Amino acid sequence: MKTAGTGSLGVLLRLLHQQFAGAVDEALAEAGFDDLRSSHASVFTFVPPEGMPVSELTRLARLRKQSMTQTVEELERLGYVERKRSSTDRRVRLVFLTPRGARIRPLAMATGGRIEAQWAELVGDQHLDTLKRGLAMLLAQLQPPSDDKTATSVAAVTAPRRVDRKRDR
Repeated sequence: MKTAGTGSLGVLLRLLHQQFAGAVDEALAEAGFDDLRSSHASVFTFVPPEGMPVSELTRLARLRKQSMTQTVEELERLGYVERKRSSTDRRVRLVFLTPRGARIRPLAMATGGRIEAQWAELVGDQHLDTLKRGLAMLLAQLQPPSDDKTATSVAAVTAPRRVDRKRDR
């Protein structure tokens, strides 16, 4: 049931994502990572320490293989990722974060925590927590069954976090 005056869910999600991504991009630029774009998040979000093939990144990020390959190549040129042959299957090349690339996720996550705290101050903790729980439930129902590695990667980025709102002030 659509509540009067709230607009389309898709539009609201897109506009909130733009706000969120813009704030993360700004924080990354301030920290010296001004060569990154929001589209690069499709790599940083999912690459585990043990690396991941481009085909798996493509599937998780729901991008075309060509788009993901171009993103990985660009990040490789910028020094954020490297590709190495798998130790178990020499035909497979895995994407790994470099030490420079590994600095991005913690910074983005900390920024995300601050954004959530700001948003909670605007609408209240209960409303924001309800929104997050509802979106997590919907996402869990919509995601196709996956292997353990994928489930672990997705769970790591969608797990609810309690933000210490007093600490971030």
